[in-house]
Amino acid sequence: MARHDPSDAPDTAESTSEHPPDPATATGEHSSDPATSATEHSPEQSSSTRLEGDTVTGIEYERLVSEFGAEPLSDEQIERFPDHPAIRRRTMYAGRDVDRYLDAADTGQPHAIVTGVGPSGPLHLGHVLPLYLAKRFQDETGATVYLPFSDDEKLLSRDLTFDEIGEYTRDNLRDVLAVGFDPERTRIVLDIADADVIYPLAVSLAERLTPATVDAVYGEQDNVGLSFYPAVQATHLLLPQLVEGQQPTLVPIAVDQDPHVRVCRDLAARESLPVEKPGALLGRFLPALDGPGKLSSSDDAPSIELTDDRETVAKTIREHAYTGGQSTVEKHRERGGDPSVDVPFQYLRYLFEPNDVELERIERAYRAGELLSGELKELAIDRIADFLADHQRRREALGPLADELGPYRLRPGERARALERVGVPRHRSTSLHREDRE
Repeated sequence: MARHDPSDAPDTAESTSEHPPDPATATGEHSSDPATSATEHSPEQSSSTRLEGDTVTGIEYERLVSEFGAEPLSDEQIERFPDHPAIRRRTMYAGRDVDRYLDAADTGQPHAIVTGVGPSGPLHLGHVLPLYLAKRFQDETGATVYLPFSDDEKLLSRDLTFDEIGEYTRDNLRDVLAVGFDPERTRIVLDIADADVIYPLAVSLAERLTPATVDAVYGEQDNVGLSFYPAVQATHLLLPQLVEGQQPTLVPIAVDQDPHVRVCRDLAARESLPVEKPGALLGRFLPALDGPGKLSSSDDAPSIELTDDRETVAKTIREHAYTGGQSTVEKHRERGGDPSVDVPFQYLRYLFEPNDVELERIERAYRAGELLSGELKELAIDRIADFLADHQRRREALGPLADELGPYRLRPGERARALERVGVPRHRSTSLHREDRE
């Protein structure tokens, strides 16, 4: 029987928009009017996805895929993706238009990844996978990566000030820059700072949406800003094509955020837009440290931040990580542990033990009772702390933020092209950017 061992104990994960979709009512792929997208990994999600099924998160992943009409990844597709633990182990396990994306990647045609950040607090382990997965795709296939920061949504959905959001944005930017994306193939977009391009694009897309569509996906909103925000999310997903021309785009997201992509796909299918439907790569959640459920950014949830040192990582895992061990050492030696509910093991499986042979050895030893829960925690502590130490070294080596960020910003010519594709004339779109440094 799995237990929460107070001497040893886990963490949690995230997904996308602060105002999550309702999977039971979200518009289908062929609905008459589209609305949104999902580009960041964020915390509060629809309670309707907290289902019995997956032992460690309590989420019924296969049912969600069936309900949303996505396709499980095939063995052939797994082989075609760049080699990555999250793909091999099917943490990313389903998708939409995956072959279209892979065909472009295989033949050297333009293709893009969109994954973003919601700057409402420090980044934690739940944010690691989409960022480093996008980096791997960029390194292996030359994918263009777009990284939107939804600082405006956080002002609308969180009890935070402009100054607080700005501070979190600057902190999160340093973590994103530390991943090491290629500035020639990466664009970082800040909704507020880049409002000269984001807002006109969102207005153009909003004109194509109806309140019924937004209500079907999100239900009643707390303020009118959140009611408009689906148009901004759709802008995030379509931005690579609006800037660089029609091309397959893949959005790695948690599975419960798929309704965002479905609505945006409906929007992209309209003949009035020079884009194709964005694809999706749907993933499982990083489990919560302290027991079944997905990792959240809520203030009281234990988590491991990307800036935590080795001692902090060790303390957090030892005190909070939920284990699959038995109540005594004797029982554990006799019956073994259950890695399917053991959060330290799941963290190793998620990303932090890249060697499949070593992961299988750890799993066998734990099931056989040869490896104790406390020993498994120490393995997870070492792997996670080593990963974070490398990340932090790159973060600390960064120069002034403005200098580091500059090469990743949209150029004036790119802004103008995106606006022209939705009907904003160049002389208007460049009025604030008279020097075209394209």
